[in-house]
Amino acid sequence: MQTNRLLAGLLLATTTLATSALAEPRVAVETSEGRFVIALEAEAAPKTVENFLAYAEDGTYEGTLFHRVIPGFVIQGGGYDDDFERVETRDPVRNEADNGLANERGTVAMARGRGPHSATSQFFVNLTDNPFLDHRDTTRHGWGYAVFGRVVEGMEVVETIAGTPTGAGGPFPRDVPLTPVVIQSVERMDDETEDEENSPP
Repeated sequence: MQTNRLLAGLLLATTTLATSALAEPRVAVETSEGRFVIALEAEAAPKTVENFLAYAEDGTYEGTLFHRVIPGFVIQGGGYDDDFERVETRDPVRNEADNGLANERGTVAMARGRGPHSATSQFFVNLTDNPFLDHRDTTRHGWGYAVFGRVVEGMEVVETIAGTPTGAGGPFPRDVPLTPVVIQSVERMDDETEDEENSPP
């Protein structure tokens, strides 16, 4: 009887861990300044995570810039190549900023235009708590910016990027790194784990 309870407990724990892993895929963001890892909030922001992963998996982010760097606020990228040409994007994704996640230090959210549901490929990492970016209501000014992940490794890399000297660049009059900070790849880490598990000893 005791053994059965122990086995049931282990099965439940294993199932919970597996469910958690599925609900929180991780991606490695390789940049010219180093790597950081994002845990994605797939349960809280399913459409946003699906959108982000689609851009990651088709290689859209490769060679794009962190084109907006503001110390004490955010680093933003994923929308322009190294010639400051806009990347090709899909239809905008519905704003999921009403998911209860806050724009706190280390979280990752979607950048957008004036329209609340205008986000495509651009994302940003919060360098500090930015509560004024959170969802307040469904008016144009109150929708906020959808958090869909958080940096779980390499925040020091994010801070290094944040400390890059900035100025004018491309179409932007300020906040552009004078030495380009390039996103080299964005890759799912669970795919790497699966490959390792299925490889011969």
